[in-house]
Amino acid sequence: MKKLISLVFMLPLLPVNAAGVNHILKEIDARMSQVSDFSAKVALTQQKVGQGVKNFETLFFRRDKDDEFLMVTTAPQSEKGNGYLRTGNNFWMYRQNTRTFQHINRDESINGTDTKAGDFERKKVSELYKPLVDAAGKEDIAEEMLGNKPCYKFTVVAKVRDVTYPKQVYWVEKDTFLQLKVQSYSLSGTLMQTAYFIKYTQIEGKYILLKGMFVDEFEKGNKTVLDISGVSLKKLDGKIFTKAYLENLSK
Repeated sequence: MKKLISLVFMLPLLPVNAAGVNHILKEIDARMSQVSDFSAKVALTQQKVGQGVKNFETLFFRRDKDDEFLMVTTAPQSEKGNGYLRTGNNFWMYRQNTRTFQHINRDESINGTDTKAGDFERKKVSELYKPLVDAAGKEDIAEEMLGNKPCYKFTVVAKVRDVTYPKQVYWVEKDTFLQLKVQSYSLSGTLMQTAYFIKYTQIEGKYILLKGMFVDEFEKGNKTVLDISGVSLKKLDGKIFTKAYLENLSK
């Protein structure tokens, strides 16, 4: 669930005038810039072949000023109290039954679903990716319909090493520059995941993602649906983004 997700919760309304892939990436970044803190309830519905459907509920807190987030699982009972914390350059996974923190990478799966820890951090795609160009320097960009929505479709490749997927294909709505679909590829060119950003709402002049679906293209039949509710933009206390706070929530 990578882009979850590249989770992109806060998207300010701005005038747009596309002029190539780099411009579009910067417009996406502008819409992802959060001017306030963010908290919400996040529900993950996981479907895996041979395992049926599993439902997870979490509390999620994010503060972009310091690039921090915290999430703690509230359901099911078997996962209750487990959590994740990003602070500084560190990702931590907390397990309530052992009361221990483990340092993890951004591609760590959240509760075994198709969403990754990195999906919930704030990232500037223009700093991570650049347009794919052919031998003549021409960008791989076109206009096409996604359902009934006119989109820019374009391909980007990583310009830094610290990314989960070195190549991605975007479908971005022309009028709003909202991400509607993202396909993510491995270094070998294998399609690993398709992310669909299904539903947005507007709060305080910003678009906020409410529903997404992340399809595992490598293990066919697996997918995770993301539902976001109870959104608040109220300022968050800095103590929330600490190991001590996560431990206390997990009790």
